[in-house]
Amino acid sequence: MTDETSAAIRETRRDWITEHREMYLRSGGAQGHIMDITAVGGHGFTTHCLIKYTGRKSGKVFITPLIYGDIGGEVVIVASKGGADNHPAWYLNIHDSTEVEFQIATQAFRARWREPVGDEYTKIWNFMVDVFPAYTNYQASTARKIPLVMMKAIEPISVFKESDATGTRQF
Repeated sequence: MTDETSAAIRETRRDWITEHREMYLRSGGAQGHIMDITAVGGHGFTTHCLIKYTGRKSGKVFITPLIYGDIGGEVVIVASKGGADNHPAWYLNIHDSTEVEFQIATQAFRARWREPVGDEYTKIWNFMVDVFPAYTNYQASTARKIPLVMMKAIEPISVFKESDATGTRQF
């Protein structure tokens, strides 16, 4: 998929994503964790987390909502960017760091993250396709191998607030 096609898809979802993020943050995680995303190829009961990270160039703090899965106590997110030919900004921003912060519902954590490889990648990719079937189409539309990020909580932290974000939304 070209970056232009991916951008067009993201633009049509922009309002929904912004509203979702704001609802999640404003409710302290009481809302926004579980969403019906059947309209975009997902399930009626799809889990979402928030990740918080610092921009590698701007130094600003960003909070991004993402679909997640849980495998053996690790939270898995997918750097799909809708099948675009380049990685999402959030992935590039965490890539040189060993830690990231995430929130699931009303609980937030500082975490270490890693990327699975080989057979583990294949197993986890298949699991995440079950969570959100559109990932199959996203991978088919790009030559890049879509990264998987596995986060393991280190310690609990305060839930995210809108005021934590000093930068505008990125994907």
